[in-house]
Amino acid sequence: MTSEEKGARERPKYRRIADDLKAAIESGEYGPGDRLPGESALAAQYDVAVLTARQALKILRTEGLVETKKGAGARVVSFRAIRRHGIQRLSRSQWGAGKSIWSADEERPVTIDVRVDTVAAPQHVARMLEVDENEMVCARSRRFVLDDRPVMLATSYLPLGLAEGTAITHVDTGEGGTYARLAEIGHAPAHFREEIRCRLPVAEEAEGLAMPLERPVVKLCRTAFDAELRAVEVNEMTMDSAAYVLEYAFDA
Repeated sequence: MTSEEKGARERPKYRRIADDLKAAIESGEYGPGDRLPGESALAAQYDVAVLTARQALKILRTEGLVETKKGAGARVVSFRAIRRHGIQRLSRSQWGAGKSIWSADEERPVTIDVRVDTVAAPQHVARMLEVDENEMVCARSRRFVLDDRPVMLATSYLPLGLAEGTAITHVDTGEGGTYARLAEIGHAPAHFREEIRCRLPVAEEAEGLAMPLERPVVKLCRTAFDAELRAVEVNEMTMDSAAYVLEYAFDA
């Protein structure tokens, strides 16, 4: 017996079922919207208990491959992942032309719930913006919903001295968004730094993204700097990992 065969036999039965179903989805045997075999059918096919088959389907749901509705069984998710173009989307040719950053990634219409507050800067944000801890900053919080599915939560923090008196403090910042408004006051973003990590969501994040607590989120923090390398924005994003493909294309 090969080590590969031995490893396959040592896997829990529910994991083997889940892996078989994932392979069938990836090969196209089951396409978007197709219904998968039910718990009873899987239990009979693999000679396991219904609870074992249920665990297998739960794995697929956690990973964002299927969606389940009471009485309708499990279907392959029909949602098309967002391809996030990490470099092109931040080009000045994008927001400088009055376009939204979002439109660099997606043509599908998105609903964005926006809240603007003046808050005390969290310690790590104060450090990144180089302002005093607990100094008041402008916080723009957004929830992005695409095809009736929440996909991202984001909060941008900006020095109040820059944002105050501009459309940055409005729900609608106008064409080109926050970066275009910063450019109008002489602080156009000239350099960006993004940090990416993954972890499981806290309860508030899972609720806001309508996703299982067992599915990881992508945590992305972007700092925008002006030509003098002053940090003018810290944007903290929480993305449903099953909803995104992160793409970075650049010359050598």
